[in-house]
Amino acid sequence: MTDLYYHPLCPHSRFIRLVLGEFGIEPNLIEERTYERRREFLLMNPAGTTPVLVEDHAPPVPGAGTIAEYLDETCGLGLGDRRLLPDHPVARVEVRRLMGWFNHKFFAEVSDHLVREKIYRRFMTADQGGGAPDMDAVRVARSNVRYHLRYIGYLIRSRRWLAGDTLSYADLAAAAHLSSVDFLGDVPWAEDETAKSWYARVKSRPSFRPLLADRVMGMTPSPTYVDLDF
Repeated sequence: MTDLYYHPLCPHSRFIRLVLGEFGIEPNLIEERTYERRREFLLMNPAGTTPVLVEDHAPPVPGAGTIAEYLDETCGLGLGDRRLLPDHPVARVEVRRLMGWFNHKFFAEVSDHLVREKIYRRFMTADQGGGAPDMDAVRVARSNVRYHLRYIGYLIRSRRWLAGDTLSYADLAAAAHLSSVDFLGDVPWAEDETAKSWYARVKSRPSFRPLLADRVMGMTPSPTYVDLDF
């Protein structure tokens, strides 16, 4: 049994869901509202962030990067030439660099602002920091996403996938963060057609289907979110 503590629109949770999908692992999803600061959850991950992976008779594995490394070490060889973290050390560096770019830089500049302001704060109490979104933060994130799209386009114009010739953690991390932003309708897809075409390839993979079915109470996803031919 594999449990994943997650939030449907948390981009780091989405990254690990995509990874698990590529491994053919269907987890038991347990939604966690991190702003509630549940004691039981904090005992699993004192940082209080999603995702957290829990397998039978094993300690909790917290954090997207740690989970990705753990899954590669325990299951990666089973994928053969479809391994999401390549065998060669130099290739692994590039995958890790780009995985970090999206899980840290893109998150800090784009997806964290948009998901927190437009989703989490809707459900938080005033004491938890809930209320109307900070539109200055939203505007900054909407501006920042443009150069990230251009960077994706730059990479794909010389590579088949973001980090090289094969799909990797880099692609899944980037697509996970973009999917959270796309749910909200805040990705300017016309900014870079190459980036858009790459995202469409990732979005059409079977591992992506569960994400496209995600919904948030009281919110309707953008028209491009579920459209594979957007």
